[in-house]
Amino acid sequence: MNGCRSTLKRPFFTDHALLSIFHSCNSINHIKQLHSQLVTTGLILHPVPANKLLKLLSSSNLGSLYYAQQVFEQIPHPDLFLYNTLIKAHALSPTSSFHSLMLFNSITRASTLLPNQYTFVFVFNACGNGLGVLEGEQVRVHAIKLGFESNLFVTNSLIGMYGKWGLVEEGRKLFDWAAIRDMYSWNTMIAVYVGSGKLDQAKELFNKMQERDVVSWSTIMAGCVQVGSFMEALDLFHKMLQAGVKPNQYTLVSALAACSNLVALEQGKWIHVYIDKGEIKMNERLLAGLVDMYAKCGEIEFASRVFHEHRVKCKVWPWNAMIGGFAMHGKPNEAIKFFEQMKVEKVVPNKVTFVSLLNACSHGYMVEEGKFYFRLMVSDYGINPEIEHYGCMVDLLGRAGLLKEAEDIISSMPMAPDVAIWGALLNACRIHKDMVRAYRIGKIIKELDPDNIGCHVLLANIYSTSGRWTEARMLREKDEESCGRSRKKTPGCSSIELKGVFYQFLVGDRSHPQTKELYLFLDEMTTKLRNAGYVPEFGELLLDIDDEEDKETALSVHSEKLAIAFGLMNTEPGTPIRIVKNLRVCGDCHQATKFISKVYERVIIVRDRTRYHHFKDGTCSCNDYW
Repeated sequence: MNGCRSTLKRPFFTDHALLSIFHSCNSINHIKQLHSQLVTTGLILHPVPANKLLKLLSSSNLGSLYYAQQVFEQIPHPDLFLYNTLIKAHALSPTSSFHSLMLFNSITRASTLLPNQYTFVFVFNACGNGLGVLEGEQVRVHAIKLGFESNLFVTNSLIGMYGKWGLVEEGRKLFDWAAIRDMYSWNTMIAVYVGSGKLDQAKELFNKMQERDVVSWSTIMAGCVQVGSFMEALDLFHKMLQAGVKPNQYTLVSALAACSNLVALEQGKWIHVYIDKGEIKMNERLLAGLVDMYAKCGEIEFASRVFHEHRVKCKVWPWNAMIGGFAMHGKPNEAIKFFEQMKVEKVVPNKVTFVSLLNACSHGYMVEEGKFYFRLMVSDYGINPEIEHYGCMVDLLGRAGLLKEAEDIISSMPMAPDVAIWGALLNACRIHKDMVRAYRIGKIIKELDPDNIGCHVLLANIYSTSGRWTEARMLREKDEESCGRSRKKTPGCSSIELKGVFYQFLVGDRSHPQTKELYLFLDEMTTKLRNAGYVPEFGELLLDIDDEEDKETALSVHSEKLAIAFGLMNTEPGTPIRIVKNLRVCGDCHQATKFISKVYERVIIVRDRTRYHHFKDGTCSCNDYW
């Protein structure tokens, strides 16, 4: 009898030791060796080890779904647990989600198996990730037949499925009809609204929640960032902290994105300290968010320092943030150096990497380098150029004065050029004063998008620059006739952060409490600049103004000048001033800011729609090439 006990115990300990090896597998070769041992010992027929093996093979960092499918097909009588494991794995992969449906159909055909709630959850996820409406509705019929219509988990996954298809109202009907709803139900419906760009509906639902968790707050913040409501996103972040909800990586990524777009450096620094002190695990997206925040707030050197402190074995996103930062700051050599280092460290670039790299070449007047990397993207990495890459090349060639070559690139594109592509070439025509080509491209843009006021204003500015006031006026009047006087071009808007508070200025703004003092200071500043040699540049005034003094007044109230004057008034001497503008800095404001930096001995950092300008001692980092 003792001998029998000894015989029974021995396999138990052997099997236990074998199963413990699952935790130490760190490569596909280790998994294959383990698979061999499971087959040899017969444990592959046991559901627990078989399921563990399928999970390993299904993991994104180690396994192979194809291999997992082969293993599954060799198991004589797989149970529902094994089916669900593989269905879930296929559901997470958009390229193989149809396998989930095939496995589900196998279950429905089997006489000994019935799908459970988890089966339906995984299949509905697969339907949302790659399958069509018809397949999803067919699976839903099965769920109803088996009595899962009122199941909480199934209902939640159905809401998510309809949301991924863009059938928002169908998802909302399910949400409203649900007999039971939990936090996940509310969060899923809010995410559906956010994913469809319906932020107002998402906020309405968010405000009705009795309780909110970190997912609720993170989702609504992400929605605000998505539609450009950056101030609101930061406000929600502060309210979340006040409510005692601890943010996670996703929350902080959205908060950092808001800081990036507002140039809210002080708040961005606070979040950085919070990450370090709050024991928040640094992942790739969070590191990329931090790097991007410092770069977009004008601190490219600090962005580089943060990158190097945390970049151990990081993948592509933080690298992209650094290359994009260098591009924005007009540092093409540093961007190229980082890209070459990526190759050394075997970090595989993606399409975003090349958009940033080509932008860096464009702002650095590096035509041959840009052409080289455009070819390399296809030849070495198999990345087919998308419209963004062609846009970068048009901008690169156009800025360099190679207007015909830029237009030839547009003609060779495999997709139809959009207004942004033609707009890049039109801007190049403005820089190089090619009136004939500008007029022809303006007509193309007019045909593509009759309501595109921005490009029409740019064309009118081109006419104004060359003194062709009649054509400029006629174009403006024609736009007003066809589009209606209610449609106006986007007004220039500049903002500045002082002590955590944001101040915004429009062109000619007189809404600020310090308006009287501000305009007195502006007059004094203009006099000092004139004495230092500043001469106003009237070229880009849209319409002709006869009186020279009126022209100068029109230029002096541009939004960035108001914001800079406000910053000079309200900060200590020597303090750097950071401004963000929603449009491209005009030639006169650029010239004036160079003089301001010298006369007032200040570093002035301006981020416009396309790049950063660092003004110091009368010069700009862009070398007047922007």
